[in-house]
Amino acid sequence: MLPNPREPRDFPLGKRNLYLGGGGAEVPGYLNLDLFLLPGVQVVANAEQLPFPDDLFARVECDAVLEHVRDPEAVMREIRRVLAPGGYAHLVAPFCHPFHAYPRDYRRFTLDGLRLLAGDLEEVAAGWRSGPAATLAVFLLEFVKLWLPSRLWRAAVHGVLGWALFPLRYLDLALLRSPEAGRLGNHAYLWLRKAPS
Repeated sequence: MLPNPREPRDFPLGKRNLYLGGGGAEVPGYLNLDLFLLPGVQVVANAEQLPFPDDLFARVECDAVLEHVRDPEAVMREIRRVLAPGGYAHLVAPFCHPFHAYPRDYRRFTLDGLRLLAGDLEEVAAGWRSGPAATLAVFLLEFVKLWLPSRLWRAAVHGVLGWALFPLRYLDLALLRSPEAGRLGNHAYLWLRKAPS
């Protein structure tokens, strides 16, 4: 996924940082928590009940997790609880995006929906990580895969067609400048800050 050049990436990491849902990936500088013991995961737990004391983490990443949890409000309460005063939380969630179970897929979010979840955390940045062109590419890819008879064929076409459609995403560099881009935005993001004590 091509990053939106306007999405900030320079909020500081602290001594302790938490990454929710990073199973299968190495996330340097973070304690990686997921539902399953996958490569790169250090803590197996449910994000709705984090096994950490209050005010512990300088930064919490929650990237493409909220659509998979039964109770996103509980996850946000837990993020607020474990986030240290002055710390940052980064939320990313799909809006116009195909179904993808891990292990379930319950919902999609607009920017307003993410803001509602943020509660009393201060919004410091918001926008679209990927926009209408990414939405078009991913739906075209999934549409073609619907016609294929086997998982092997779908995997092969996903690789080939995904690579062929990837340049479409460069259109988002221009499209994301439009205030209307969110009507077909693919992934929304929020950067939030907990008030210093």
